[in-house]
Amino acid sequence: MSTTSSSTLVGWRECIALPDLGLPALRAKVDTGARSSALHVDAQWRTVEAGAPWVGFRLTPRGREAVEVHAPVHDEREVVDSGGHRSLRVFLRTRLRLAGVERMIEVNLADRRGMRFAMLVGRTALSGHFTVDPARSFLHGRAPRRPLPPTARP
Repeated sequence: MSTTSSSTLVGWRECIALPDLGLPALRAKVDTGARSSALHVDAQWRTVEAGAPWVGFRLTPRGREAVEVHAPVHDEREVVDSGGHRSLRVFLRTRLRLAGVERMIEVNLADRRGMRFAMLVGRTALSGHFTVDPARSFLHGRAPRRPLPPTARP
C-alpha cells in the first residue's frame, strides 16, 4: 500500500477498508461537507482494558453477518450532524485504506441508520491526500455485492 501524500482522485462514493477494525470492504460516502468521518454502529458499549477506556460495538456490513469490534477510545467529543443535532460521540484512531492509500484517521461511532452509507469519510481524513470529483463514483472499485441467498441462486 502506498502511503504517499500526493493527491489521489476519488469519487463521491468509494469502497474503503478499515483494516484495524477487521472491515476489509465498506461502501462509503466521501463528503467534503462533513468535518469528521463517521461509522455506523448498531450498538456500542464502554469497557476498560488495562485501566484505559475502550469501546465495543456491533455493526452489520451490507449483506454480511454482524461484526463485533473492540477498540481503544481515542477521544469523546460533541458532534453537530447535518440536521443541526448535537451529540457526544466516541472517536477512534484507525487506518483507512482508500484508493491504494493508507493513513491513520479519526472516526466517530454514530447511529447512521436510514443513511445510504454505513461510512462517511469527512474532509479531515481527505485533507492533503485526496481530491474529490463529485461527478464520479467508485473510481477504485466497488465493494463485493451481497451474495444471493441459497434459495435464490440459479
